[in-house]
Amino acid sequence: MDIISYLSIKLNINQSQVKSTIKMIEDGATIPFIARYKKEETGNLSDITLRLLEEEREKYIKLDERKQTVLKSIKEQNKLTIELEKQIEECDNLNLLETIYRPYKPKRKTRGSMAIEKGLKELSVYILKQNGDIDSLNKFAASFISKEKGVNNIEEAINGAKDIIAEDISDTPAFYLFGKNYINKTGKIKSKQTKEDITNKYENYNNFETPIYKIKSYQVLALLRAKKEKKLTFSFIYDSLTIQNEIARKTIRRKGDFFENILKEAIQDSYKRLMGPSIENEILSDLFAKAQDASLSLFSKNLRQLLLASPLKDKQILGFDPGYKNGCKLALINKEGTVLTSSIIFPTIGKEKEAEAKLKEIYDKYGFDYIALGNGTASRESEKFLNSFLEKNNFKNVNITIVNESGASVYSASPIAIKEFPNMDIEERSSVCLARRLLDPMAELVKIPPEAIGVGQYQHDLDENKLKQTLEGTTIDAVNEVGVYLNTASASLLKYVSGLNEKIANSIVAYKEENGPFIERKDLLKVKGFGEKTFISAAGFLRINNDNPLEKTAVHPKDYKATLELLKRIGLSLKELGSEKSNSILNSNLDLEALSKELNLGIYTLADIIEELKKPGRDLREKIDSAILDKKVTDIKDLRLGMELNGTIRNLSDFGAFVDIGIHQDGLLHISEISNSFVKHPSEKLYLGEIVKVKVIKIDLERKRISLSMKQVNN
Repeated sequence: MDIISYLSIKLNINQSQVKSTIKMIEDGATIPFIARYKKEETGNLSDITLRLLEEEREKYIKLDERKQTVLKSIKEQNKLTIELEKQIEECDNLNLLETIYRPYKPKRKTRGSMAIEKGLKELSVYILKQNGDIDSLNKFAASFISKEKGVNNIEEAINGAKDIIAEDISDTPAFYLFGKNYINKTGKIKSKQTKEDITNKYENYNNFETPIYKIKSYQVLALLRAKKEKKLTFSFIYDSLTIQNEIARKTIRRKGDFFENILKEAIQDSYKRLMGPSIENEILSDLFAKAQDASLSLFSKNLRQLLLASPLKDKQILGFDPGYKNGCKLALINKEGTVLTSSIIFPTIGKEKEAEAKLKEIYDKYGFDYIALGNGTASRESEKFLNSFLEKNNFKNVNITIVNESGASVYSASPIAIKEFPNMDIEERSSVCLARRLLDPMAELVKIPPEAIGVGQYQHDLDENKLKQTLEGTTIDAVNEVGVYLNTASASLLKYVSGLNEKIANSIVAYKEENGPFIERKDLLKVKGFGEKTFISAAGFLRINNDNPLEKTAVHPKDYKATLELLKRIGLSLKELGSEKSNSILNSNLDLEALSKELNLGIYTLADIIEELKKPGRDLREKIDSAILDKKVTDIKDLRLGMELNGTIRNLSDFGAFVDIGIHQDGLLHISEISNSFVKHPSEKLYLGEIVKVKVIKIDLERKRISLSMKQVNN
C-alpha cells in the first residue's frame, strides 16, 4: 500500500488532503504554518491532526525501509516467493513484519543451527513426515552418526533433529501469531513483592492481578518501574498447554506412537525455550509502547494547558519565593517583565516587622498589583504573613496568587537565567521566575525544560528522544497559536516560532539590541539569516504594536492587500477596527462565498482574516484564577476527615488529579472521586490551574498521602 492510501485509511481523511500535506511537509513547511495558512490545501486539518499525520508518515517510512531490508535478505536466500512478497508488501505493522521474517532471519549460533551444521536437517524433515516404523527411524538416524561432526549415537541424532524442529515451530508465523493472540485475549499479568518496600510506594501492586487486555497504561509503567527498582516481579499467567496443543494439532498426524512423543517433546521445548519467552517479551514491549504513547499524549495535553494559561497584562508583580532560615526572596517586575528591585526578608522566622517595613518600602517606591507566591516550603506561613500585611496597610487592590514553583529552581541555575541575571543569586532568579510566570506563563515556561515542569506521568521512564520531540511539538504549536510580540520576546520564546531556530532567534534579539525595536514586520528581512522563505513561515506569527492594526493580528503580510480590499468592500477602514461599527459589520452575515471569489481568497483564509479583524491584538488565553485557601490549614496535621477545602489542579494523570490544597503535599483526587457519573479520563472534567472544591476522605500521616473527593462535597 502506498503512503497516501495508508495515511488516508489510518487517519480517516481524504487522499487529496494527505497528498497536499505531505508535499508541503517535504517542501519544508512547518506544521503551524500549514495549519494556519494552508487550510484550503489541507481541508482545514487541525495542528493536532497534522502532527499525527507527520508522526504516522515517519512510521510508514521506517516500516517501508524495514520491508526493503527484509525483502532483500529473503531474496538473497533465494526463498522469496510471489505470495511471500505480497504478504510483506501488504504488511502495515512492524511486529507482524518481524513475525513473517522470523523463519528467514539470520540467526546467531543456536542449538538448531548447530544441529543443521552437524547435517541433521534431513533427519528433522523425516521425523516431521512421520512415515515408517521405529526401526526405520532408528536405522535412518544411525546414518547420521559421525564422530567428526559430534553425533555419537542415535539419541544425539534425534535430539539434534528435535532442536531443529523446535526452532522451525517457533519461527512459523501462524503458530507465533496464534500464541500471541491467545495470550493477549486470555492471559493475565500478576505481580508480587520481592522485598519489603519500606515506603509502601508500590503497595497497590503487591499481588496485583489483571487481564492483559484490561491493564491501564499507568499500571504498566508503574510495574516496569517497580521491577527496575527490584521492588516487584511480575509474570504473565495463561494456559500454555492450549497453545502447545494447537501446534500439536497442526503438526502431529500419527497419534499414540514414537513420532507423537518426539514431536510433543519438540513442541514443548520450542514453546518453553523459544516461542513463549519471545511472545511474552513482545507483548510487554507492545504494552510499554502503548503506555508510552498514552503518557506522552497526557504530558502534551497538560503542557499545552500550562502554556496557554492567561497572562496578567499591564500589571506590576512582586515575585515571592518563600523559605525559612534562608529567607523569602523578593523580586519586583514591571509590566514588561523588567526587574525593578529585589530583596530578602525573614517573616517566617520571627522577623515580621522588618519584613513588613521592606515590603512597605517597595510598595511606596514602585507599587505592585499582584504578589506571585510560590507554593513550596513555607508557602502557607508566607501567605498568612502577606494577608496580614495587606490588611494592616489597607492594600485592598493587591492580590495574592499562588504560583506553581515546579521548574523554577531548574531555570534559576540554567545558562539562560545566568545570562539574563548575571549579578543575581539562584534564589533571587527564582523569585523573578515566579513573577514572570504570572505575568506571561508561556514566555517564562519556554525557558524551562518541559520535563522539569512536573505535569507528566512516569516521564523518567519514557524514551528521552520521543519525549523531547513530543513536548517540543506541543510547545511550538502553543506558541504559534497565541503568537509572539516581536519587540518584547526573548530568544527562548522566539526559537519556537514557525520557521525560526535558536540561531535566528538570537540574531533577532541582537538586531533589536543594536537597532532598537522593529517598526514593522517586513523589517525582519534586515536580520542576518532571515530570508524570504523564513519570512513567509514566521511573519504571521510575530506581532508588532504599531499604527497598523494588522501587524497585531495573525493576518499574514502576503494577505494585507486582499485584507485592505476586503475592508473597502464592506465599508470599513483600518482605523475603524475595534469600533462598534466595525464589530457590527464583521459580525453580520457577510457573503463569504462571493467575497472569496471577488478577492481571490480561499473561504478558510477569508474566514480567519475576518475573525482576526474583529479583535486586533486579542489574546486567546484564559483568565487566571487563584484558590482562596483555608487559613487554618497549613500542614497535613491540620487536616481532618470530612474537611472541605479549595484547591488548584496541579497535575492530571490517567488515574486522577493532584490538587494543591495549600500544604506541602498535593492531595490525590482519584478518577473515581471526580464525579458521580462515569469519567473516562480526568481531562474530560478538569484542567490544569482549575480551582476546585474537594473533601478530605483519607489521611495517611506516615506516608504523607491525602485522598480527596469532589463527588462527596456537600453542594
